Amino acid sequence: MSFTAIIPARRASTRLPNKPLLDIAGKPLVVRTAEQAAKSNADRILIATDDTDILQAVEHAGFQCQLTRADHPTGTDRLAEVAQQLNLSPDDIVVNVQGDEPLIDPELINQVAALLQSQPDAAIATCASPITEAHKLFNPNIVKVVCNHRQQALYFSRAPIPWARDALADGSHVLAPNLPALHHIGLYAYKVGFLNTFPHLPTGPLEMFESLEQLRALENGFGIAVHITQAHPAAGVDTAADLERVRAIFANRL
Repeated sequence: MSFTAIIPARRASTRLPNKPLLDIAGKPLVVRTAEQAAKSNADRILIATDDTDILQAVEHAGFQCQLTRADHPTGTDRLAEVAQQLNLSPDDIVVNVQGDEPLIDPELINQVAALLQSQPDAAIATCASPITEAHKLFNPNIVKVVCNHRQQALYFSRAPIPWARDALADGSHVLAPNLPALHHIGLYAYKVGFLNTFPHLPTGPLEMFESLEQLRALENGFGIAVHITQAHPAAGVDTAADLERVRAIFANRL
């Protein structure tokens, strides 16, 4: 199958300034992510950024980079601009690989792209893994998703869903046996036709209250297919501690 992997890279970061350019074993973080994405079956790997320093670093490493506007409210809006710049057709598939995921599994990229291609009534495909620990179910920083029998998303939430009424009746924070709770993984495949539509969709109350942009698609009637993987991927780089952990992993590899 054919698809393009686009890596949005924005320099601004409150917790880790200049995050895409932070060094990981001699190379910028965003370049390490691109190298990992290049192990997938993508026909093309492209970094989308609004920063000329990132552009230069990426091109120096031999990857294609596209300069975009600086006023995009979301990474999806940035992808939509790049899809238009590349003149991609509405049925083409674009996979959004987060720029701070240098340990992303290339096969997961392939799987989310293949899932979208196999479901013509879905505009987006994403991933999730089973929640096996109670504290993750009740952690609002971990996004949960519930699906129908066709493995299409019904809802995403920071709240513990589905709510096991009987098991939680006494106020306990426990994981009910066999609860189909899923931890959403922020890897997305889009059909370009949807990317062209996304910037024009109205923001609804669910997205505003949950602060989850994927709810915009559901609120406007677009289907999201969900690939279930049993192993949750390695965490990305969000904090200084994450950075040191990833640096240690690459140091051990080298």
